Amino acid sequence: MDADRTPIDAVAPLRISFVGGGTDFPHWYDEHGGAVLSATIDHGVRVHLTPRDDRQVSVRSHDLGHLVEYHLDAGPDYDGVMDLPKAAIERIGVATGVDVEIESDAPAGSGLGGSSALVTAVVAALAALAERSLTAADVATLAYRIEREDLGISGGWQDQYAAAYGGCNLLEFSRSGVRVRAVDVSVHDLAELNRHLLLCYTGAVRRDVGLIERQITMHREGREDTILGMKRLQEMAFGMQQALETGRVASIGPLLTEAFQAKKLMNPFITDDTPIDRMLAAAGAAGAAGGKICGAGGGGYLLIAAAPEAHDDVRRALTALGGQFAPFAFSPTGVRARRGSRVWAPSA
Repeated sequence: MDADRTPIDAVAPLRISFVGGGTDFPHWYDEHGGAVLSATIDHGVRVHLTPRDDRQVSVRSHDLGHLVEYHLDAGPDYDGVMDLPKAAIERIGVATGVDVEIESDAPAGSGLGGSSALVTAVVAALAALAERSLTAADVATLAYRIEREDLGISGGWQDQYAAAYGGCNLLEFSRSGVRVRAVDVSVHDLAELNRHLLLCYTGAVRRDVGLIERQITMHREGREDTILGMKRLQEMAFGMQQALETGRVASIGPLLTEAFQAKKLMNPFITDDTPIDRMLAAAGAAGAAGGKICGAGGGGYLLIAAAPEAHDDVRRALTALGGQFAPFAFSPTGVRARRGSRVWAPSA
C-alpha cells in the first residue's frame, strides 16, 4: 500500500503580550511564581508540509528566502539558518523525508511570539502527519523544549502556551507547572478593546544584543530595580485581568504605560539604540492613552491604546517617525493543522 502523500497545512497564531513578560522564566517563577496576560491575534505562522517518498528534507522560508536541504540519515547542521524547524523535525521525528514551506505575518524578533508560533505550527504539522494525539500543554511543552533545550535559545514559556491554546489568557507559572486561565471578557468588551488598540511596527526587528541574558544576569546579581520591576509586572497581570473582566477598557492605556515602565525597571536596556521611547512619547503627544513595547525589547512592535477618534493623529505622528501600522483582530483559535478533510487540533 502506498504511503499517504497528502500535504498538511498548519497555522499557529501570533500573540500580544499585555503584561508580565519576563516572569515566565524559570529563574524567576521557581522562586516567586510568574504571570502573563496575553491574547492571540489573527496574524500567524503558516506551515505547508508535504511528505516525500525518499529521506530528503527541505525547509524553505518564503519570507526570508532561505532554503535548507539535508538527508535524514545525516541529520541537519545547526548553523543559524532555519534551525527551529530543523530541530522540531529532529525531536518529533518523521518516517520519511518532508518538504516544509513557511510563511509568517511578522518577522522574527518582532515581539509577537513568531519564533514560538513557528515551532508550534511545525509540531502540529508533524503530529498530524503521524496521526499523533497531543494536548495543548503537550504541544507547548514540546515547542519549549525544542527552543530552550535543543537549541539553547533564551526565553520563557508564554509564547508556546499562547500559540498552542489561543485566546485571551492569564498564564500562571510555578515549579509545579503552568496554569492557563481564560480571561472572562465579553465579546463586546474584547471588540471595544480592539477598537482602542493600534499595533505599530517600529521599522526594525529586535537585534541580538543579549537582552534576555542581561535580564537574567541582573536578577541573579540581586539588582534591586530588576526584582522590583518583575514583581510589579507579575502583580499587574492580575490587575489587568480584572480590568478586562469588569469592562474597564479605558483603563488599559495607562496600564500599558505602567507595564512599560516596570519593564524598563526590570531591564533598563530594552530601548537602547531604538526609536521606541521617542515613538511612545510622540504617540502620547498625539492623544494616545498609553503604550508599550511587545516582547523583550530592542525593536519590533509597539502596542498603543487610544480612543478611536485619536487614531488618525497617532498614526500620522508615528508614521512620520517610520512606524508602520498592522490592522489586527483578536482570535480565539490556537494551533490547528489540516490534511485533506481531516483537521488536527490539540486534545483537551
